[in-house]
Amino acid sequence: MALVDLPRTVLKSTVAGVILYAVYLLVLLTVPYLAFEKNTDFLLTKQLIYHLDWWRWSFYIHIFSSPVIILSGLFQFSRKMIRDHPKWHRRLGKIYLVFVLFISGPSALIMSFYANGNLLTKISFVLLSSCWITVTYLGYFFIRRGNRIKHGNFLLRSYALTLSAVTLRFYAYLMDLGEINLHPVDAYMLLSWISWVPNLAIAESMIRLGFVRKLAAS
Repeated sequence: MALVDLPRTVLKSTVAGVILYAVYLLVLLTVPYLAFEKNTDFLLTKQLIYHLDWWRWSFYIHIFSSPVIILSGLFQFSRKMIRDHPKWHRRLGKIYLVFVLFISGPSALIMSFYANGNLLTKISFVLLSSCWITVTYLGYFFIRRGNRIKHGNFLLRSYALTLSAVTLRFYAYLMDLGEINLHPVDAYMLLSWISWVPNLAIAESMIRLGFVRKLAAS
């Protein structure tokens, strides 16, 4: 390995390690919901709508599918995977697409209309879900037409939005740690926006720096 590539390799390994650890934490968070009881953790705030079948099943579908999506998406940006194991790249890509477009994306959109907080919170989650489904579909659209660059660009945007599940909890932890004194409704509204807008901005910066072009060149 060239010495100049070492910092980049360490950074990539660190990011991948953080995401894998976040997946582990997400799995731990979903375990209590396997009991399918209405008084479990977050569901305590949803007592007035828990009886709605479409919301209830959307919630369970979304939380149980999230680790699968984050994991399958993570390996899509591995140069080694793309270069040495293209079949697995395609297989994991299909899993990611199916889960986002037909399972977790639609369930997230349904849930977003019933999000806690105020109207701005609901708007944020509706936009997040809609953008997530749209850019993921465009990633599929362009690979079907042989445009690997646009395919990668849209899937990078998609994965940035996927990671909103991680960043929302990370920022919530920071707010608790810093004892930021905000009304719960205002705090959740803020979290709903910063969980995905900065992610998308970072993805756009990576696209302009040629991240996907370098992967395609491999």
